[in-house]
Amino acid sequence: MRSKLFAMATVLVLLAFAVSCASVPEEHKGAAYGAGAGAATGAVAGAILGDTRGAVVGGLLGGLVGGALGHYGYDQQSTRAETVQKYNYQPASGTQVKIEEAMATPQTVSPGQNVDLKMSYAVLTPSQDSQVNVTETREIRMGNQVVGKPQVSVTRTGGTYTSNVPLTLSATAQKGTYTVISTVQAGNATDTRQTTFNVS
Repeated sequence: MRSKLFAMATVLVLLAFAVSCASVPEEHKGAAYGAGAGAATGAVAGAILGDTRGAVVGGLLGGLVGGALGHYGYDQQSTRAETVQKYNYQPASGTQVKIEEAMATPQTVSPGQNVDLKMSYAVLTPSQDSQVNVTETREIRMGNQVVGKPQVSVTRTGGTYTSNVPLTLSATAQKGTYTVISTVQAGNATDTRQTTFNVS
């Protein structure tokens, strides 16, 4: 029975992957995807591919109700050795994370369109084989109100990574300026960046 359930889950994952891979070039290796629609109380279910664990969780509230969170994907842009050299990192410093860039593209959209919540960050680990649990959080605010908080937990080795959580706005999305507070955390190490996008 368990094997049948696993087989069915595998088919569903492959179908979801086939639908989504048009937006992720084949040369992007090691991508993890979460699939499903985020609504007021909805969570986005995660599918696990390869050795990387990644699932987008979190719902959309307030001015984003009715929108959807799409497929999470990532790429490793630099090796640990390249990242260590870039930051002049010393293993005695312990695990560190540094966000290099956080952006929402495009910065101006209309209701019903898509916004990519992208992030590029470095993971600095004491050794080549060290693996750390990394949590990516993208808190979306309109004014003082939190209207979405998609979060992904993954296992990373040292290196520099880019990741993306696509957001599809509903046709009735509230117009205005949204602030995205992007945070990466690994153990006691945390870094945060802020960006905005406009719905007009």
